[in-house]
Amino acid sequence: MSALSAVTDFTAASGGAKSSIATSNEESGDRFLKLLVTQLKNQDPMNPMDNAQLTTQMAQINTVAGIEKLNNSVSAMSDKLSTQLGALNLSAGMDKLEATLQKMSGQFLQAQTLQGAGMVGRQVWTSGNALAVEAGKGLGAFELAGPADAVTVELLSPAGHVVGQVDLGAQASGRRAFQWPVPEGMNPAGMSFRVNARSGADVIRANSQSADRVHAVTAGPEGLVLQLSRSGPTPVTNIKAWS
Repeated sequence: MSALSAVTDFTAASGGAKSSIATSNEESGDRFLKLLVTQLKNQDPMNPMDNAQLTTQMAQINTVAGIEKLNNSVSAMSDKLSTQLGALNLSAGMDKLEATLQKMSGQFLQAQTLQGAGMVGRQVWTSGNALAVEAGKGLGAFELAGPADAVTVELLSPAGHVVGQVDLGAQASGRRAFQWPVPEGMNPAGMSFRVNARSGADVIRANSQSADRVHAVTAGPEGLVLQLSRSGPTPVTNIKAWS
């Protein structure tokens, strides 16, 4: 039996499968030398191992060691290459995702602009208590935080004086609109309104809303902006209601 075969048999007998036990080159070399010395000591004196056989076995063990070293080097290079390729793929994926998001953002903005074109001329409502006047009628709205037994709307002059009142009676919670006929000869410019709502002795909070008209629509970095007749540029997110 050759020393290389003995090493192989020894490894197999010890359960040294490559998948379960990793053997270093130095350990393999030590075992080979020990077995080779044992073989030389116990060889038949009448039929000793010739130099060719010894050289062949040494070449075999060096070949096995060299192949193992080469496999380790290739494995290390493969792991490094996989890491680098993974980083490249991640970078390329992020660039592709960013390009896709930018494209989607542009398409969404275009869709918003087209949709906004249909808003031109429509009446909208924003937070505020300025009285809008159209066709001789003062317009306003409010949102009640809860049900009220009695709701009245006071119309105020630019100086803050009460010049009119609308009695709406009992109202449920939610949004309500009102109209007030402007008296003949009165200039309603700069007028405002104030909502009084009560439930028994409790005051019910009422958030006032002013009417306005959309006369143009633009698209900005933060989204759609409505050009309102009285309030000027207003983000679409500030619109409370449409009429």
